[in-house]
Amino acid sequence: MTTTSKRALIVEDDADIAHLLQVNLRAIDCRADIAVTGPEGLRQATEEPFDVIILDVMLPGLSGLEVCRRLRQQHITTPILMLTSKVEEMDKVRALDLGADDYLTKPFSVRELLARVKARLRRSAPDKEPGFAGGAGAVLRRGDLALNLEQHRLTVAARPVELTAKEFDLLALLMRHPGRAYSRTELLDLVWGHSYAGYEHTVNSHINRLRLKIEQSPANPRYVLTVWGVGYKLSDELPALPEAGP
Repeated sequence: MTTTSKRALIVEDDADIAHLLQVNLRAIDCRADIAVTGPEGLRQATEEPFDVIILDVMLPGLSGLEVCRRLRQQHITTPILMLTSKVEEMDKVRALDLGADDYLTKPFSVRELLARVKARLRRSAPDKEPGFAGGAGAVLRRGDLALNLEQHRLTVAARPVELTAKEFDLLALLMRHPGRAYSRTELLDLVWGHSYAGYEHTVNSHINRLRLKIEQSPANPRYVLTVWGVGYKLSDELPALPEAGP
């Protein structure tokens, strides 16, 4: 009997949709648990390990957006794919701002959802993901930062720091090109993809969270600097240390 290596959490109160997703995820060797309320989904996501979370926005007890916010507040870095029946842009923008990695609007194509889930599950080989700015086997070092691209791991002054998938991809891109100033539109294009054009505020939110995790003084950053009138860059005044395991 083959043991599945990946595990998903479906937080969805529509039993038909939840079962449909569960069956189709099984077809790509991903075992899925189901939670039908916001509080239940939050509890499971914080108490058990999952490789991806599929989270509906409209849930009883606690909205999916609030669940997402609380998970990121608790430093749960599991990739989150939001499902929403709303078409308003603000719902999508808010989901990304709160730390969601992706979203789909209902009704959605199961094939497209599976493709996006598989992209999230490829974190064990992040260099193969389209939006990823790294390369297999490398360890990027700047100052006290050591970013292992193969193991998807960051240490700051030898202290492990958990990053979400997008935070990791964003930092990898900046660390590969220190001193290079990127506009918010460029960062959206390179890290999130073309479909997120117009969501520049999402970049600000992720930069702010990244600074809280890696900077001693987020208000006076040493690593990720603001380039006024342009966007952001990684400081090129920090030493680039030899590549080695963190």
